[in-house]
Amino acid sequence: MKQTSDPEIVRQKVRAGYSQIAVAGSARRSTGGSCCGGTPSSFGSTPVDSEQLARHVGYTAEELAALPEGANMGLSCGNPNALALLRPGEVVLDLGSGGGFDVFIAGKKVGASGRAIGVDMTAEMLVKARKNLNSYHQATGLENVEFRLGEIEHLPLADAAVDAIISNCVINLSPDKTQVWREMARVLKPGGRVAVSDLALLKPLPPAILEIVEALVGCVAGAVLVSETERMAREAGLTDIVLNPKSGYIDGMVDWQDPLYQKIIANLPDGTKPGEYLTSLEITARKPTTSDSGSSCGCKPGSCCG
Repeated sequence: MKQTSDPEIVRQKVRAGYSQIAVAGSARRSTGGSCCGGTPSSFGSTPVDSEQLARHVGYTAEELAALPEGANMGLSCGNPNALALLRPGEVVLDLGSGGGFDVFIAGKKVGASGRAIGVDMTAEMLVKARKNLNSYHQATGLENVEFRLGEIEHLPLADAAVDAIISNCVINLSPDKTQVWREMARVLKPGGRVAVSDLALLKPLPPAILEIVEALVGCVAGAVLVSETERMAREAGLTDIVLNPKSGYIDGMVDWQDPLYQKIIANLPDGTKPGEYLTSLEITARKPTTSDSGSSCGCKPGSCCG
């Protein structure tokens, strides 16, 4: 799929969109479409809206209740923390950490001997996340979370620094996804693992949808084919790649009458629906150790790898 020719223009659009979301406090109260979420009338304008979406994509009531106020802004399309199977003592990195939603959940899982690091390129998101550090510490007694300003194509971490990488509906926004996957492989320790929830394409989108600016910030225009995601992960040197499309997320967006998705529907060929093109995709992979040989890729039974 053809991407915007100037990567910096893409970053500027995304950064501007997410700055608005950070200031508004929720994707549901922003003036434009949000990544993997909706626009103002999607659910209304209350915090319950973001909680409803988070539960829909797999977060538990216990996880959500323990979050600092405002960390959940309704930007999820899956639960990468559940995929990562984090253990005490591990170092975990969240790409595009926003207000700290997944980082704060990960911090509790890795405990006092572990560390959870969030990276985001939007300064307003970093301010919001860091404001919640004190309430996180008061609630958990932990001081194991930090947030760094940076682009996911150029991660502010040393080589082989983390045990696990998570990301929630962010990689599709990057104008250089191949570089993102290379960076993920670089900062992972040998044997380290990736657990990502993202939007992906089952088949190419019509050109009219690619021209909708809101769709870019909404994770849609930047999505690539499932098979492309697998290729980029494999070429970055990762192995044990498993792709699991979750079409229910897209169907839910349509059921909730999300304005962005209604606009997409209006630009689809007659007789088709968004779920035929778009899917929420769970991606797990691992960085080989020196004792490994070869690589593998697979799809879960009944799923489609594009």
